[in-house]
Amino acid sequence: MDNIAGSKSSLTWVVHISVVLLVALWLFPTVGLLVSSFRTADQIATGGWWKAMLPAEQNQTFRATDPDDEGAQSRDGDLYVIEGNVFEGAAVGEISVWGTSSREISAYQAGETADLGDGEMLTVQANGDYRLTSPTEMSGRGQRIFTTAVTPPDFTTQNYKDVLFTEGSGGGMAKAFFNTLTVTIPATIIPILIAAFAAYALAWMDFPGRALLIAAVVALLVVPLQLALIPLLRFHNEIGIGKGYVGVWLAHTGFGLPLAIYLLRNYMVGLPRDIIENARVDGASDFQIFVKIILPLSFPALASFAIFQFLWTWNDLLVALVFLIDSSGETTVMTKQIVELLGTRGGNWEILATAAFISIAVPLAVFFMMQKYLVRGLLAGSVK
Repeated sequence: MDNIAGSKSSLTWVVHISVVLLVALWLFPTVGLLVSSFRTADQIATGGWWKAMLPAEQNQTFRATDPDDEGAQSRDGDLYVIEGNVFEGAAVGEISVWGTSSREISAYQAGETADLGDGEMLTVQANGDYRLTSPTEMSGRGQRIFTTAVTPPDFTTQNYKDVLFTEGSGGGMAKAFFNTLTVTIPATIIPILIAAFAAYALAWMDFPGRALLIAAVVALLVVPLQLALIPLLRFHNEIGIGKGYVGVWLAHTGFGLPLAIYLLRNYMVGLPRDIIENARVDGASDFQIFVKIILPLSFPALASFAIFQFLWTWNDLLVALVFLIDSSGETTVMTKQIVELLGTRGGNWEILATAAFISIAVPLAVFFMMQKYLVRGLLAGSVK
């Protein structure tokens, strides 16, 4: 009965469930990066991103005001008093238990008083207020206070400020962002322009050796780019390009042209022949046909390749390391900047999550804006 016209195949539900699972597998890490990029280091240490909207219980260590600080101590009758709040400058929470030793961080309930010896007494309230009293003038460093507190969800944009603008704190990402745009935009446009002309010639122009050129383009699709890196770099050095934007643009153009020509040629060869023949009868030249007819009709294929090329060059590290990176770091791209963060700030998950989300934000926007052309371009020429 599954094959009767108008009835749905029993595999339809399997396909739908598979699509939902694939979307979920892709979406969860992305949402996790987004949420983690707005959390503080303390919040990340207490639980996963899925607990970001829930209160978190965490152990924290604070130190009371140093007695030697000017104005730290006051007199209350016969007692010297130091007062303050342990949460000053930190996330406000509600203390359940506290202690004065790392071995017994839950020795006292909030509001209880601890005897520190020599007449010194310390009281810590649930809101973080503390009162340290002594019959004699105090000196030395401030008393350590270990607390277990339930803190509310805490979100901040400071991570983005640190990553984008603060040098030495993962900063420099803003410069790397614009460096990546400087590499990616020309490295996407140049191969599209060249490949469009080449694809039109291979699809609609008759000349000797056309079949051999098509075969050569297909053969180049399977050549690993790693084989060409060192010879191409030596060639760049010999002609005076060296390491720089021009070199990396040409490298990405060369590595992207085979796929671009193959994809566009398959699309253009499937366009209606009558339109092109009628244009030639009306006296249109090949250039006019290409500009006024072929390019507008080939926009889905152009957009499809643009997505691939943009994502490839944006996320590229290998080609950038070989043809672009210099010792001064003036041309550092985002992938290289993130690698450096892994070495210098590998334990700061909030910094890494922020940098990672910044690096995927632009590709996500490009993909969602042009995704409707992706399938149409990929399927071009597959069905006659």
